[in-house]
Amino acid sequence: MSEVLLTTQVGSLPKPPYITKARAQFKKGDIGLEGLRELEKKAIREAIQMQEEIGIDILVDGEFYRGDMVEYFAEQLTGFKISGLVRSYGNRYYHKPIIADKVKWEKPLTVDWFEFAQSLTSKPVKAILTGPYTMVDWSFDEYHPNRRSAVLDMTNFIREEVKALEAAGAQYIQIDEPALSVRPEEIDLAIEAMGIVTKGIHAKTLTHICYGTFERIYPKLLEMPVDQIDLEMANSKYDMLELFKKYPFTKEIGLGVVDVHSHRLESVEEVVNGIKKALEVLKPEQIYPDPDCGLKTRTWDEAKAKLEVIVKGRNIVRSELGL
Repeated sequence: MSEVLLTTQVGSLPKPPYITKARAQFKKGDIGLEGLRELEKKAIREAIQMQEEIGIDILVDGEFYRGDMVEYFAEQLTGFKISGLVRSYGNRYYHKPIIADKVKWEKPLTVDWFEFAQSLTSKPVKAILTGPYTMVDWSFDEYHPNRRSAVLDMTNFIREEVKALEAAGAQYIQIDEPALSVRPEEIDLAIEAMGIVTKGIHAKTLTHICYGTFERIYPKLLEMPVDQIDLEMANSKYDMLELFKKYPFTKEIGLGVVDVHSHRLESVEEVVNGIKKALEVLKPEQIYPDPDCGLKTRTWDEAKAKLEVIVKGRNIVRSELGL
């Protein structure tokens, strides 16, 4: 397998109806935790199989065991409590966490899930966490004196989780920071926090940042201490590539080549053209084609089809480059 233009997925996949039903039953007490976990494992098996059949290179477990990306961690950590429902976007709601005390990490929160998913495939499975800046930005804080104190406090548990994942064999560890794109004035804080999280880590580290005013944080964004930055590109018509012409992109990039917020299926030609646009300012070994963001808002068939066109488009570009 060529090690250039490796395809991947940002994180989430659509939850099968049996998972949605089981999670509702669990909350009512109609199904036990063991029963819920077995169904979540079934969904992970289906996700790994689907990605392997399509030909994705770096797989994800689909995050079927998570609800919201912040709430999932908050409900398992000492120091958090959970509020009532808060609107996220559209008709989607989540229980916004409240930082009520010092946050403490007592045991790994994602290692068992990573190990299970990795046991199903010989391909690398990407481990995915929510970053310290987003954990704070998407929570109410009743404990810390200021945002900097809260964000740096949050790095402690995330660093421990990253270390545990690396020890478990994770080759790729993604620390999501979607909140960063809407608060450009705090990019220095986010960079400082990420430096604490990734210091001394030998696994490839990534961060995903989606749908924001990237022009206000670039090229400062390149100081983020990770190996790869995953960015939405398809939805914004690859406009950030113009910035790369002025300030060269020096890291690997997760290049979003399909729009996850559209039901429309991109053509293979569109994916090919998107990768070729990127190749005008980036080297092939820098580029990892993937969707703009997680695919949980799409149906299973839509998600599968979008991943398929990514792989088909990548294969054409590889062939034309003689790779």
